[in-house]
Amino acid sequence: MKPQYWIRLLGGIAVAAAVSMTSVPVYAASDGAEQVLEWNRIFIDTLIATNTANSSSPRLGAIVHTAMFDAYNGIERRYKPISVQNSAPRGASRRAAVIAAAYTTLRALFPLSQAAHLEASYAASLAALTDDDGEDGGLALERGIAWGVQVANAVLAWRANDGFGLTYPPFRGGTAVGQWRPTPPAFGAMSAQSLAFTLPFVLPDRFVFLPPTPRGLLTQTYTDDFNAVKALGRATGSTRTDDQTWLAPFWEGNASVHWNQAANQIASANNLSMSKTVRLLALLNLAMADTIFTTWNAKRHFGAIETVVTWRPVTSIPLADFDGNPDTIADPDWTPLMTTPSHPEYPSGHPSLNGAAATVLLSCFDDAQTFTLTTTIVIAGVVTDVLSRDYTSISQARSDGNNARVWGGMHYPSTVVVGNQLGENVANYIIQNAMQPLNVDQ
Repeated sequence: MKPQYWIRLLGGIAVAAAVSMTSVPVYAASDGAEQVLEWNRIFIDTLIATNTANSSSPRLGAIVHTAMFDAYNGIERRYKPISVQNSAPRGASRRAAVIAAAYTTLRALFPLSQAAHLEASYAASLAALTDDDGEDGGLALERGIAWGVQVANAVLAWRANDGFGLTYPPFRGGTAVGQWRPTPPAFGAMSAQSLAFTLPFVLPDRFVFLPPTPRGLLTQTYTDDFNAVKALGRATGSTRTDDQTWLAPFWEGNASVHWNQAANQIASANNLSMSKTVRLLALLNLAMADTIFTTWNAKRHFGAIETVVTWRPVTSIPLADFDGNPDTIADPDWTPLMTTPSHPEYPSGHPSLNGAAATVLLSCFDDAQTFTLTTTIVIAGVVTDVLSRDYTSISQARSDGNNARVWGGMHYPSTVVVGNQLGENVANYIIQNAMQPLNVDQ
C-alpha cells in the first residue's frame, strides 16, 4: 500500500535573507571523514566544470556515493550494503578504498576533459595518506586501493543497463487543452526522457510514489495557481520583490550541487564521523536519484493523458480563453522570468529534489544550520557569474528553492507542493530501508 503523505507544506511565498557573495567554506573533519568530504567536493566541482544538467546529476551522484559507501562498508561492515555484498581483504585501508572508489567512478562517468584534474586530485589524495594511525600506507594502502577499484567497477556494471543510456521515441505531449506541449524558445521534445524509464537504486519501482492526478482546469486550486504564477512569474511587471527576482535564477542552478554543498558543510561543522559521513552522502544522493526517476516517470505518465493538466504557464496564460474557466484571463503577451524547461509541468522537478534532500538532512540534523550555496551562471558555454547565498536553516533553503519555481514563472504553486512532498516520500522510504545498521544499538 502506498503511504498517504499528500499534505500541503508550503504556507506562502517566503522572502529570503540578504545576499552574500562569499565563497563556499571548507571545514576540517574528524575521524578520517576528510577524504569522504574531499571527494564529495570533487564530485561537486566536476558537475560545475562540466555544466552537467540538473536532471542527470542525481544519477551520477548516486553511483559515485554508492561506490564510496560500499567500499567503506566492505571494510567496516557497520551497515547493510547498497549493492556490493562482498567484504574487503583483511587490513585494507578505509580511506584509500573511498578515494579509489570515488576516483574510479568519476573517471568513468565524466568526459575525458576532466581526466587530468581527476588524476591530479587522486594522486594528491593518496599521497596525503599516512600510516600514523596504523591503517594507511604499505599493504593496507594497496589493498584499500584495489578494493575501492573493485567496488567501483561492480557498481558501474550494476548501473550500466539501468535504462538511462537507451534511446526512446521523442515525446511531444499533445494539443488538448491543458495537456503539455513543447514550449518556447526551442519548442523541443521532452528533455531527459530516459529518466522516466531508469530503474531506481532503492525503490522497488518508479510508480510506488506516483503522485495524485493533477487538479482540473475548473477547480479553485487551478484558478489560484494560474493567477499566482501570472502575477509573480512574469518577466516584467511582476509583483515579485527584488530578492525573489534574484532567487529565481539562483535556484535554477543544479540541485545536486546545492544540496551536496549543504550536506558537506553541515557534516563538517557537526564533526560527523567517517562512517556517518559516507552514509549521509549516500542517503542524500540515492534519495535525489530515486526522486528524479519517480518525478520524470510521473511527468511522462501524466503528460501522455489528454485530459490531465500538465501544460506550463507559458502555454496556459496566453491560451486561457480556451480553458473553460471564467476566472482565468488570457494574456497573449505574458512571458516567464526564466526560460521554461522542456518537459511537462506536473510534478515539479526541482522542488521534488529539494524535498528529498532537505528530508535527508533534517533526519540527521537540527534545522538550524549554517551553510553557503553557489550557482554558476553559464551562457553559451561561458561562465558569466557565480552567485552565492548564505543560509542559516535547511528549511529556509528548501522554501526558497521551491518558491523560486513560481517566481521564475515555470510552475504553479500546487505543483510545487506536490513535487516537494514526492521527494519527501521517496527520501523517507530510503532512510527507513537503505543502509540499515547491522547492530541494533548503532
